[in-house]
Amino acid sequence: MKIVFAGSPAYALPALEALCGEGRVVGVITQPDKPVGRKKILTPTPVKQFALDRGIPVLDLPGIRRHVDEVKALGGDVMFTCAYGQILSAEILACFPAGVWNLHASLLPKFRGASPIQSAILAGERYTGVTVMRTEVELDSGAVLLVKRCEVGDKTCGELSRELSLLSAEAAREALGYIRAGNPQTLLQDDGAATYCKKITKEDARIAFDDAAAAVRLVNAMNPAPLAYCFLNGVRLNVHRAVLCDGDRPGTPGAIAAADKSGIVAECAKGAFRILVAQFAGGKPLSAADLVNGRKIKAGDRLE
Repeated sequence: MKIVFAGSPAYALPALEALCGEGRVVGVITQPDKPVGRKKILTPTPVKQFALDRGIPVLDLPGIRRHVDEVKALGGDVMFTCAYGQILSAEILACFPAGVWNLHASLLPKFRGASPIQSAILAGERYTGVTVMRTEVELDSGAVLLVKRCEVGDKTCGELSRELSLLSAEAAREALGYIRAGNPQTLLQDDGAATYCKKITKEDARIAFDDAAAAVRLVNAMNPAPLAYCFLNGVRLNVHRAVLCDGDRPGTPGAIAAADKSGIVAECAKGAFRILVAQFAGGKPLSAADLVNGRKIKAGDRLE
């Protein structure tokens, strides 16, 4: 069976590598090269670089909908997509006799859309996972072939992404087996239970000192990017790590209740949380002890 793979970031590499080991990958579709770094050096996506290194034909298309003939010319029987970044048209879907299958990083129908990993953390979900679904024109609405689950716990988005990336590779191998066997059995999603998540922006990452548990989830969800933040004396403070303090007594939102080598304790309207690692604008990430000593942070100061 000839496989085409569509993906862009490093997150998608384990799935692509797994499919290369299971069958003949005849083409890779990815996003166009982008300028990276201060010097704006035009850089291929990790998926494109992987394919080039292995001699796999690559289409880096700015708008896949306008390139049906090129996609069809790859000669794929089936296509898998993973963090590709573009919406597929009915004409693109029709290029693959065995279908197009997406490796989506949530337990569908929850968290359809652009930020499923961050959204699962923000919502306080106990579990998330990878869903392999048949791609339809409507966003993330296709019938489900299989699901792989994992615990969210207190993982950051970066940590959970690495786990889900490897889980996607397992899911891709298993899904390909079902597809090869012919007539894969799928289960329709319950559209009435669907939730949607938008692309995360820097504005979404500002800490609100309403509920401490929600603040800690925000810190985890925004790490490694764009990073949760607040302000101390008018200076932006990016928070990398935080833990919930015991109890949920009401406090003064943003007030620093304690500041020592164990952390910076920030009060919320409900509960408090302890900042363990943070970074002032223009600086580097520092432990709480270094932050407290370097900036003379003390109880009674206020985070905003």
